[in-house]
Amino acid sequence: MSDAGLLNQLIESLRRLPGLGPKSAQRMAFHLLERDRDAGRELARVMAAAMERIGRCERCRTLTEHARCALCSSARRDPSLLCIVEQPSDIVAIEQATDYAGLYFVLGGRLSPLDGIGPEELGLDRLAARFHEPELEEAILAISPTVEGLATAHYIGELARDSRLRLSRIAHGVPLGGELEFVDGGTLAHAFAGRQGL
Repeated sequence: MSDAGLLNQLIESLRRLPGLGPKSAQRMAFHLLERDRDAGRELARVMAAAMERIGRCERCRTLTEHARCALCSSARRDPSLLCIVEQPSDIVAIEQATDYAGLYFVLGGRLSPLDGIGPEELGLDRLAARFHEPELEEAILAISPTVEGLATAHYIGELARDSRLRLSRIAHGVPLGGELEFVDGGTLAHAFAGRQGL
């Protein structure tokens, strides 16, 4: 039955999206096919265009339709600050939650030799070149505090050693409004070790 085959292909394709299990993918497929085929066609059209036209910014490696993204092209951004993040979605989170006005560099992951992710895959040679730009004064590491994240941060610290820039890392620890009894031991230990004077 070819119809069931195509339906199964649609469901399996939707399951590839993060956070979608088999039931959610099935529900989405049936919704599009039974109730909103126009939305399904629009989704397919936009997705095809996005896959074709969106690439990486030549300067910061975020996702963009142009050679340089809007942030790298903006004269309003502070070129003395460079925030190093893992993914383009981290830029969105920082832009929405803070008043940071500097530039970014997207690694695209963390060092993980077992997964075949080394310095080349993260563009660390390009990052090292940016460390020597005359206007750059501070690089801020906004990398997850996982084992791979800490290894990546250490590697980047070694790259920055020969430059004159200040290297900092965003704080990690107890979330604002969090209660100590509900914070996991590793987070609490990290927050305690990184305590600051009042």
